[in-house]
Amino acid sequence: MKKLTSLLLLVIVIMVAIFAASPYYRAYQLKTAFEDKNGALIAAAIDYETLKPSVKSQLKDKFAVTIKQYPAVVELGGAPLMEAANGFIDNAVDDAITAQNVEKLITTQGQANNATKELAAAWAIASNQINLKTLIRDMIIERGDIDAVVKKQVNLVMNNQAQRIETAKTAPEADKPKLNYCGINCFTISGVVKGYPVTIEMARQGFTTWKIVDVTLPE
Repeated sequence: MKKLTSLLLLVIVIMVAIFAASPYYRAYQLKTAFEDKNGALIAAAIDYETLKPSVKSQLKDKFAVTIKQYPAVVELGGAPLMEAANGFIDNAVDDAITAQNVEKLITTQGQANNATKELAAAWAIASNQINLKTLIRDMIIERGDIDAVVKKQVNLVMNNQAQRIETAKTAPEADKPKLNYCGINCFTISGVVKGYPVTIEMARQGFTTWKIVDVTLPE
């Protein structure tokens, strides 16, 4: 009887250890996959239905804060500008955050395609990285076609990012990512990727299965 009890206790201890250690192992798998350019593994580790609405919400909230700094732009562009910008954000996120695009992005180690460039442009506009006065001026010239105007800004955005990435390559090695539980079924990975501070949130889906459900975008 004592042996059976000891065996059961041992099994319970092992299960608890596996349960508790599972997100750390998942984080290790993701890090290794990134270093090995294994885009398929990372693409499969994402819960797209949860991640995409979060990214859209973050970008729209950032844009709402940014636009308040340009009262003249708001007066001139008004609701149509907000609607067009939010529509651009929706399309950019839907096109860029897909299993196929994530796999390709990781496999090529950041070689941006058009979908990724447009998402970068959406982030730049929302985060006040582009002068909206210039943007609205160009929009008037283009007769209200904000999509055409935004696409003109993509190359500028990507050039700025390329310079930042090159700087990051020569900078001292960043601290190791910080791994933390944020709840029994919530785990975060915080670190610097290509010079940008990023926090990834994973959620437990099953006993030891974890998927990425959120990414906190850099300022």
